[in-house]
Amino acid sequence: MGEGPERGRVKIADMGFARLFNAPLKPLADLDPVVVTFWYRAPELLLGARHYTKAIDIWAIGCIFAELLTSEPIFHCRQEDIKTSNPYHHDQLDRIFNVMGFPQEKDWEDIKKMPEHQTLMKDFKRSNYSNCSLVKYMDRHKIKPDSKAFHLLQKLLLMDPNKRITSEQAKQDSYFQEDPTPTSDVFAGCPIPYPKREFLTDDDQDDKDKRQQATNGAHSDQSGSHHSHQQQHAANQKRMRMNGLGQHPSVNPGTVMPPNVQQQQQQQQQQQQQQQQQQQQVQQQQQQQQQQQVQQQQQVQ
Repeated sequence: MGEGPERGRVKIADMGFARLFNAPLKPLADLDPVVVTFWYRAPELLLGARHYTKAIDIWAIGCIFAELLTSEPIFHCRQEDIKTSNPYHHDQLDRIFNVMGFPQEKDWEDIKKMPEHQTLMKDFKRSNYSNCSLVKYMDRHKIKPDSKAFHLLQKLLLMDPNKRITSEQAKQDSYFQEDPTPTSDVFAGCPIPYPKREFLTDDDQDDKDKRQQATNGAHSDQSGSHHSHQQQHAANQKRMRMNGLGQHPSVNPGTVMPPNVQQQQQQQQQQQQQQQQQQQQVQQQQQQQQQQQVQQQQQVQ
């Protein structure tokens, strides 16, 4: 958000379905039966729940929290997010069960009341998920079940919406009492860049670069070659930012940075120097060619 009192403050708002919470004009499902991006959609929504409750947002917060801990979406589903009149989504439920295990009736008593419960029991076998649990999934990502982070995540991602922790309870959780404690500035002077994420790829940008290079190859003028070089330079800069090699906003002057951050910045500086040298070489070649053209014209005259 820039400098000053607003620095590092994340403000998220989506008023697409805004209404008075205590007196909605009509059920949310009457406006749009399919709400919330699939990966962050609570199981009760996938099973046909018609009312949007606070617990649905708590589940989405749990998904984001897990993503911060593991650097990947916990319920990532390859199936395309297609708007349909039916909120039931087999593949997304399968992904949730592969992480959480199949819901037990003792843990979610009202699951039988879900509109799509019969479809659920017809499409899924409980035994297929007997070895699945949140403990095992997070353990593969080095998050131990006795950690405070896991205890909070477990309370956010309860299958039964009535048993999920509230936002007030979450804020008072012991996880937020240990260092680093929450601050209004999300940077908080911590030079800790996130690693490159598996699901953020450069394929689209690479395809654009190849198409641009092919177009530039059809033209022999010098300006086309220079323009292509500038595009390649911009693409390289973007890749460095996605790889976490750009300057991190949390590094203040005088801050002692960890060795890994210093090494990344050194690599960035080396790459920038190489790019500058390449640009200088291109400019020199252009100047030489222009001089040769001038000499040839003088000889003709």
